Amino acid sequence: MPGTRKLGRTTAHRTAMLRGMVTFLFQNGKIETTVTRAKEVSSMAEKMITLAKTNSLHNKRMVMSFVTDETAVKKLFDEIAPEYADRNGGYTRITKIGPRRGDAAEMAIIELIKKESEEQQDAKK
Repeated sequence: MPGTRKLGRTTAHRTAMLRGMVTFLFQNGKIETTVTRAKEVSSMAEKMITLAKTNSLHNKRMVMSFVTDETAVKKLFDEIAPEYADRNGGYTRITKIGPRRGDAAEMAIIELIKKESEEQQDAKK
């Protein structure tokens, strides 16, 4: 169930951190963070992409209440969500990259999955 990890922070701090990370993910396409944070960011980002697939005023307002940057919201509705129109979930990928040097926390890269080209799909068949 998403949203159950406390991540060692108060509720307000945790929400602000997740909002910032989801916004940064939509702006840049990928983030390097810890595995537990990546899992939380993944669930929130997938919810936002699912909302953005239906381009309505209500959905825009719901996404804008969570994502902190208007340009990221515009990019989400205009570029990112239409790319996943025929896909039911699984918009993000988490790749583990090993322990962090300072405290040995397990690190991961979370990224938005790019749509496969027709050539790659034909090669798989």
